[in-house]
Amino acid sequence: MKPITDIGQLDLTKRYTYADYLTWQFTDRVELIMGKIFKMSPAPSSQHQHITVAISSGIYQFIRNKPCKVFTAPFDVLLPDTSGVKNTVVQPDITVVCDASKITKEGCTGAPDLVVEVISKSSVKKDLHEKYGIYEQAGVKEYWIVQPLDRSLIIFTLTEAGYQPSKPLTKGDIATSQVLPGLEIDLDELFIDVVEEPKALYPLDVKRV
Repeated sequence: MKPITDIGQLDLTKRYTYADYLTWQFTDRVELIMGKIFKMSPAPSSQHQHITVAISSGIYQFIRNKPCKVFTAPFDVLLPDTSGVKNTVVQPDITVVCDASKITKEGCTGAPDLVVEVISKSSVKKDLHEKYGIYEQAGVKEYWIVQPLDRSLIIFTLTEAGYQPSKPLTKGDIATSQVLPGLEIDLDELFIDVVEEPKALYPLDVKRV
């Protein structure tokens, strides 16, 4: 079989498996969600990077003497579906795994305990819809969604009835975690202006979630 060295060689209307994903040799970052290819966004903005570093460093300092580990993208998270089919591999902005048996040299196999996605205009639909459903079904205990432009954070906590959202948190609030009791993230530090953000807004659609 001819090696796949360019994403242009793939039929983006087809569905693929994790086994296919492992053979691809191109440099473009992609995710597979139920076998469908999603191209990753271009290099994140400085605001996105600041938020990711602020949250991940806060988590790292909190868990450094605990069994949990924190990883930042690119970090592959393989989420088999309920029948065991391996056709979903995602790269959350931040991943926290407390079960060491799930960590492999390739990334994480199975549901992390906590994931964080920092929304961009190009990822809003994927993060609020496709990934929300995947994380809920896979059993990710907490899903944090950060919206940089409106400076908000919503924490979805998994219950028997599915994800239950927190109130929207913003500057002046402290984000806490049920998965990591005692963790505190000060949103005043999180939402510091790095550069002036563009005024064009992306849709905030939380009706699905």
